[in-house]
Amino acid sequence: MAIVIRMPEVLAGALEGVISRWAVSEGDQVAVGDVLCEIETDKASVEYQAEDSGVVARIVQKDGELVDVGNPIAVFSQVGDTEADVEAAVASTGLTEERKPSPEAPVEELRAVSSEAAVEIQPPRSESPRGEGLRIYASPIVRKLASERGIDLTGIPGSGPSGRIVRKDLEEFMVTERVAISPLQGSASSVASTAEFIEIPHSSMRRAIARRLSESKSTVPHFYVTEDCRVDRLLHARAEVNEGLGVKTSVNDWVIKAVGRALMSVPQANVMWTESAMRQFSQADVSVAVATDGGLYTPVVRGVNQLTVVEIGQIVKDLAERARSGSIKQQDIEGGSFAVTNLGMFGTQEFSAILNPPQSGILAVGAAREKAIVIDGQITVGQIMTVTLSADHRAVDGALAAQWMSAFKAAIENPLSLLL
Repeated sequence: MAIVIRMPEVLAGALEGVISRWAVSEGDQVAVGDVLCEIETDKASVEYQAEDSGVVARIVQKDGELVDVGNPIAVFSQVGDTEADVEAAVASTGLTEERKPSPEAPVEELRAVSSEAAVEIQPPRSESPRGEGLRIYASPIVRKLASERGIDLTGIPGSGPSGRIVRKDLEEFMVTERVAISPLQGSASSVASTAEFIEIPHSSMRRAIARRLSESKSTVPHFYVTEDCRVDRLLHARAEVNEGLGVKTSVNDWVIKAVGRALMSVPQANVMWTESAMRQFSQADVSVAVATDGGLYTPVVRGVNQLTVVEIGQIVKDLAERARSGSIKQQDIEGGSFAVTNLGMFGTQEFSAILNPPQSGILAVGAAREKAIVIDGQITVGQIMTVTLSADHRAVDGALAAQWMSAFKAAIENPLSLLL
């Protein structure tokens, strides 16, 4: 019996995903565990592996399609299945296959068969990069967006079947060409301003990040603890380690190690809130914020308490490179009770971060800077790094957060202890 393959929930809480690339074609034989496609989520590009074997009879969602979790994406046929069985399975998805229009068919007779089904558009002029007399095919959503933005589709190459223009093609064109958008007639924006602007379409990752952080800020009771840490000895120790071992550790690598030390020193803070119980962890798994062009990834460095600073640096470098290349894996971003985000390399002195649910803590790290400080009644100059802990008040109360911050400060200001 033909099997309908549906969009999986590749990450906990994911509501939708974009099929960035199919790894199979119709007619391919697939075994359990074979990679079917790459799915872009709010945090990563995840390879989706087949959970059933069979022949790929139909692919009903194309590259670049945004698909809700649970919606059909393909149909597999099994031994003994007939074409009628496959057609029945396709029909059960509610997504009719694209109808190939004849060159003579008028536009009015064509019908949209899904939100991204092929619809014929008569070009406004005969000059077309696809060739003299050839028609342009685009999905309904592309037609709508192009009409709203005054974009001529004749110059946009389509990556869909038969050169069909899908939403991904239009979004890439708008970003590449930096299309200026004119205010819509009769809209509030046309009254308020006539200035030109560009629109950069949201990626599924950007939408998901916005949704998750909005939920975090509105549903998780944040509170903040800020501390100034003197890091003269840290900067000196880092320079000696880098020179002596011929490696390149970053200040952030030492911060991550200090976070792990503090989580082990104050295990009551190494927790996660759940509705039924508090979950306390036996090791320090720390997420590290990595900024990419597509959004923010938070891969996890596992067992920080058991790693050296040099090992942490190597792992973070590998995770960051894979995040920026889009090859991060699902297992790389799962778990962790705590996170570190560092804007010091941009010169930011101090900031507070939003918790990454369901984690209970995130440390925002600013830049080290020279500052006048008083020691034993004497004014001197030291290198000061300001850090701010954002904590989930359901799991960590104020006294506990202060205790954790004290443990972090002790570790970061005594860097030689982090080498033991």
